[in-house]
Amino acid sequence: MSNRNTSALAVTGLLFFIIGFFTWINGPLITFVRLAFDLNEVNAFLVVFVFYISYFVLALPAAAVMRATGLKKGLALSLLVMAVGAAMFGQFSTQRWYAGALSGLFVIGGGLALLQTAVNPYVSILGPIETAARRIAAMGLCNKIAGILAPIVIGSLVLHGIGDLSAQVAAADAATKAQLLTAFAAKIHGPYMTMAGVLVLVAVFIVFSPLPELKSSEANASTDGASARGSIFQFPHLWLGVLCLFVYVGVEVLAGDAIGTYGNGFGLPLDETKFFTSFTLGAMLLGYVVGLVTIPRVFSQQAYLAVSALLGVAFAIAALLTHGYVSVGFVAALGFANAMMWPAIFPLAIKGLGRFTETGSALLVMGIAGGALIPQAFAVLKQHYDFQWVFAGLAVPCYLYILFFALRGYRAGQRLAGRG
Repeated sequence: MSNRNTSALAVTGLLFFIIGFFTWINGPLITFVRLAFDLNEVNAFLVVFVFYISYFVLALPAAAVMRATGLKKGLALSLLVMAVGAAMFGQFSTQRWYAGALSGLFVIGGGLALLQTAVNPYVSILGPIETAARRIAAMGLCNKIAGILAPIVIGSLVLHGIGDLSAQVAAADAATKAQLLTAFAAKIHGPYMTMAGVLVLVAVFIVFSPLPELKSSEANASTDGASARGSIFQFPHLWLGVLCLFVYVGVEVLAGDAIGTYGNGFGLPLDETKFFTSFTLGAMLLGYVVGLVTIPRVFSQQAYLAVSALLGVAFAIAALLTHGYVSVGFVAALGFANAMMWPAIFPLAIKGLGRFTETGSALLVMGIAGGALIPQAFAVLKQHYDFQWVFAGLAVPCYLYILFFALRGYRAGQRLAGRG
């Protein structure tokens, strides 16, 4: 790889770190808002719903913005949008206005939609598409290191002593309760304002960074003329990939952000469950390392995806059949199964799109909405059914579809192109 591309990957690694931090901070935020705003479980899960649904709403507009601004300006703009959202969340949370806090998360998600729409295809086409999973996996290491740190940072700075505080709130009169919750909510202000400032500084850095401009239509053209076709609907492997990313992000968030709630179902203490997201992210980090070593030397992108899907089925069933910390451990182990799914699905789904690469990438980013709907379904259904059965009932079908895409779905567009 050239020095130019190495520098570009270093810069995009920083961007993936930012994506990871703001994505995986949602798990402990569920715990934070539930106490700070005195919410039930379903309403607390709106943190995840609002954050991920913003991808669905804003991904296509983000692609249009990126085409208009170019890469560097678009990336800088995405970071500035995230800075505004972080400031909103910090301010409105301090005021204990939940609708305002959720609007801040929606804005952060909008900035991430713009960032993801640009940076994922960029990494995919920075070298041969056949080895894109390795490059995205390297970026995933940055993403998941940030994901491990995020719950630890928020857990230490904001959620420290939350178990004792929860007991105090439960025993307090109305006036004392309001005072305790207002003081607790105010603890989020400093960290989020700091994050907003850091995002502004990184945005300025990006403008002057060595990122080269790449044209997707040239770097990701099909060798069989498929990218000369006139409609995005003529690439069925893309649409199957969108659904695959939808279910993948759903189970990824289920294993990452909902693991604390899952642990609470066994009666495990809040002071422990607030860190559980880090365990899932640690397993994902290990999965990325294994993926980097074995792809493509041992496994192709699609073969590793199939193996990962089978592991997902096995771990989800094992979590169902066990209890307590062992069951939570199998949920965390899903992080290992999930690690290489995004790096494999994304390049397989955009392969050969040519001039449709930006639009296809935006559609794939819209699939991130699975992170809104599937965990929310878990939060709602567990009010009526056993939470372990609900978790397995949502996760296993998702992994089975990912297995289908790995074995057959990714070839659908190529087969159609070959007949053209």
